[in-house]
Amino acid sequence: MERINFMTASPNAVKAWRALEQYIATSRIDKPLAELVRLRSSQINGCAFCVDMHATDAAKGGDTARRLHAVSVWRETPFFTARERAALAWTETMTRLAQQPDTGESYAELAAQFSAEEMVDLTLLISTINGWNRLAVGFGKMPE
Repeated sequence: MERINFMTASPNAVKAWRALEQYIATSRIDKPLAELVRLRSSQINGCAFCVDMHATDAAKGGDTARRLHAVSVWRETPFFTARERAALAWTETMTRLAQQPDTGESYAELAAQFSAEEMVDLTLLISTINGWNRLAVGFGKMPE
């Protein structure tokens, strides 16, 4: 069944979602880290469009193919900093809320690496990419 183009079906909704992205872009969450978070969340959610887009954007931003290939197994590699590991752990916890994860350990790791403001901004980033994933998966948006 052909699905609607959510981008054109409700432009005001997309405009509001993009306003969140504009705020995130001005936050203290640096772009390379933001792309890793977006990529990991998109992998978990099975969003082919967003995985393709954020892996491409991360590479354009200078991240290495080796690191990008390892995002799904970040715990098993030495390629990520303590700050990136804390963000990726928090991303997995927040993205997998339906499985009721224990937030204590990932929260402690997060608090050790990020300020309170950054913690909120990172969580907003995670919430935003999860929303984009739901739009893209729900409406069948595919990479070109």
